[in-house]
Formats: sequence, structure tokens, C-alpha cells
Amino acid sequence: MPDLQQHDNGAISTLLPDGRRWHFQHGPIDLVLRADGSPSDCEAAYAAGWERFPHVLPELVGELPLLHAPLSGKDADPDGPVARAMAEACGRHLPAFVTPMAAVAGAVADEILIAMTSAVTLDRAFVNNGGDIALWLAAGQSLSAGIVMDQDNPALDAFAEIDAASPVRGVATSGWKGRSHSLGIADSVTVLARTAAAADVAATLIANQVNVDDPAVTRQPAHTLDVDSDLGDRLVTAEVGPLSAASVQAALSQGRKVAESMLAQGLIEGALLSLKGETWAVGAAGMQSKLAAE
Repeated sequence: MPDLQQHDNGAISTLLPDGRRWHFQHGPIDLVLRADGSPSDCEAAYAAGWERFPHVLPELVGELPLLHAPLSGKDADPDGPVARAMAEACGRHLPAFVTPMAAVAGAVADEILIAMTSAVTLDRAFVNNGGDIALWLAAGQSLSAGIVMDQDNPALDAFAEIDAASPVRGVATSGWKGRSHSLGIADSVTVLARTAAAADVAATLIANQVNVDDPAVTRQPAHTLDVDSDLGDRLVTAEVGPLSAASVQAALSQGRKVAESMLAQGLIEGALLSLKGETWAVGAAGMQSKLAAE
């Protein structure tokens, strides 16, 4: 592939300075990709990912009204493969309030990874969509994903150590400081799951439940912060001031209950919940792909 390509609809692919990763960008979709294997197979994988990529955003835009609507269990099936994956991942969490948009970043990452790994045989590959990661591991391979718990003080606070024997193929993080609005106050919730779409929606829903009524928490209707928000007039977190230890414990306890329920149902493989410097793990003990503090 040429080091820089631009599709007629504005999608761009760029080889990053390390010479091993690619950056695909189209509107709000911003991916970093890497493939490990023979040079020819990696080249073919990137070409396959790029061939699929420019079509993803137009497909999603064409179904936005459906994707912004809360799922009820009686919904029409979306047409596009990414939209269907979003609805399927989110539908597993009914009757909780959820729209398919809760899985959009993870589902896009999954789709491009499928295109790459369907084309050739690779040792490892990942597609990182703003922190929501789809990954592929051949037998004997492993991957360490760094986790940032506080966007105001970015650092690699922990690592998700994932090997090929694990069912984990998706990592996602959500919280009130993230790209999307949250009903909760978590600084971050990182989830390991079998797909990036599954991890994405689970992280969103757990983060929504890391919550407490406290005067230090400022909330606003979602549409006042983003007129196109799928959350409409629901109150989302706009600011979190200093919290008492009791409030932090209460909020994390709420989130942990939801994460433990998801773990018991097989919806996730593990989660790491962080608020005001305190971090709780769910499902980490004994996992081959464990969340491990550095």
C-alpha cells in the first residue's frame, strides 16, 4: 500500500512513523491498526482493511435513526454488518436502557479486524478505535494492552495480559471523561470480552452504574451537550468534584454489582473499575487474560 491514500469520500490511510502501524481516519472514526506476520501477509491484511474501511461510515450514517433508538427486543434488524453487530451486542443486555450506539466503536474495530484476518493468516493483529480494541491472536501468541485509568493524568496504570488460549478478543474503556457521555461518574471502566463490540457496550453500561447522588456531581441533559446524542434528555455527568470515601465506595459498589452479573452471564471476561484513585477488579483472579497492575 502507498504510505498515504485518500478515498473519494474523504477516508484517509496513513503509515505511521514507526513503519508498522497504520492510521485510518474517516469523519469521527479514527483507527490505529497493526498486523504481525510475514511482510507479504501484513501488506495484504492492511490492503484488505483499507478496502473495507471507506464504506463503514456511510453504511452507519444511512441507519442512524435506528441506531440511535433504544432497543426494545422487538426492533427491526439493521441492514449493514457493523450495525447488526452493534444491535446484537447491545441486545444481550436488555431490558437495560441501551441503544446500539453503545457498541459502535467496538463494532467498527471488529469489522476492520475481520477484513484483515479473513484475507490472510497472521500471527497477531489489532485494531484500536480510540481505546476500544479488537484483537487477533494465533496459537502461542499474546498481547499486552495498556490501560489508562484517568484521562486527566494519562499514564499506563495497568495492563491487560491476553494470550491466545483466552476467549478475550476485545478490550474497551468507558467513563464520564471519555468520548461519549456517561450516566455515571466512573473515571474509567475497562472491560475484557469476546469481541470489541461486547466489551464496548459492557464498559458503557457498567460505567453508567458507577454512580452516587452527591452534591459534587454536576449533571446536564445529554442533548444540551450534544444535540445529536442518543441519550436525549437523560442526565449525563458534566463534572465530578471531590468525593468522600463513602461516596466513592458506594459508587464503585453499584458498578461492581452490574459487572459481576455480566460476568456470571458470560457477557464479559473481566472488568477494572476506577474512581478517584480507587480501583476495583471483577473476574480477574485466575484468568489467563488477567487485568494486572504494573
